Amino acid sequence: MSGGTVTLFVCGDVMLGRGVDQILARPGDPVLREGYVTDARSYVSMAEAVSGPIPAPVDPSWPWGETLRLLEASAPDVRIVNLETSVTRSAAFEPGKAVHYRMHPANLPALTVARPDVCVLANNHVQDFGRAGLEETLDVLHEAGLRTAGAGRDAEEAYAPVALPLPHGGRVLVFALGAGNSGIPAQWAATADLPGVAYAPELSPATAAAAVRHIRQVKRAGDLVVVSVHWGSNWGYLVPREQRRFAHALVDGGADVVHGHSSHHPRPVEVYRDRLILHGCGDFIDDYEGIPGYEQYRDDLRIAHLVTVAADTGELAELRMVPLISRRMRLEPAPPEDRTWLHSTLDRISHGVRLALGTDGALTLTRPAAPAAP
Repeated sequence: MSGGTVTLFVCGDVMLGRGVDQILARPGDPVLREGYVTDARSYVSMAEAVSGPIPAPVDPSWPWGETLRLLEASAPDVRIVNLETSVTRSAAFEPGKAVHYRMHPANLPALTVARPDVCVLANNHVQDFGRAGLEETLDVLHEAGLRTAGAGRDAEEAYAPVALPLPHGGRVLVFALGAGNSGIPAQWAATADLPGVAYAPELSPATAAAAVRHIRQVKRAGDLVVVSVHWGSNWGYLVPREQRRFAHALVDGGADVVHGHSSHHPRPVEVYRDRLILHGCGDFIDDYEGIPGYEQYRDDLRIAHLVTVAADTGELAELRMVPLISRRMRLEPAPPEDRTWLHSTLDRISHGVRLALGTDGALTLTRPAAPAAP
């Protein structure tokens, strides 16, 4: 924190399971139950076919690549990631799911190396190995000193925010929700006596009102609120009207940043009432390299978001979006032509804002506009 501002690092889905788990020092069982492939090592082979050999086993820092240097240089006050994998030894594949993600607990250094302050778990892969797999995930993360939001051993824990103290006396409160339209099964919802995720069955006014009541019960003067939401489909730039209305309702109710994720590529950026809404941060770390289809969306391009807000009001002060590219399951600086493509695309699709491409290769917000109609 400096000069009356707080800087947050947020990113899209961090998927350290499946193929990524296989290149780390302690890979788990590679067996999969997918229609596409049945061995997680196949995803490694596909990545190597397009980008070259991966020197497995890799160091825990390998998947993060350039991100770690960026974090060291920018020194954000809070680091928030959406951890979209279970961390378990379990072989109890969740019935009815087409894709299952797990990382062996011994590979946890591949997460802790980035020093996240909050791991968001309200997503459609954290319970891929049942409630027992989720409980093991929670145990492993908490034993390592990692804070989690969006899943828990009961509803009270799942819906509780993470509260991070700030030097000026306030806090950053991180709430997390997983929407049904992102592929989260309804039966994964945490209950009074069952573990699960903080589940939003639909992006309705009633669901938004319930989230706002929760924010207002916890938020105090001087607090900044981040609501991290796993929502929407995997592909395409269209943001449904109900999603925008849901995000606006969160801001109206006290959210200062809406951190949206689930889509495999970045989606529009919006500023509403001087608060930032990221409708889709895209994937950040995954094993999708080499999988054909949807090339027009350039899902190999990733973004590290550095969000600076006023400590006293929560208003957006600055947004820096640093483009990266996934090569050999490692994040590297995006080449100039790819940064230009990403800038042109996001500038075209975003809501009421303009983005500039700086000489350092980062995208910055240049002109917040008046709030758009819901």
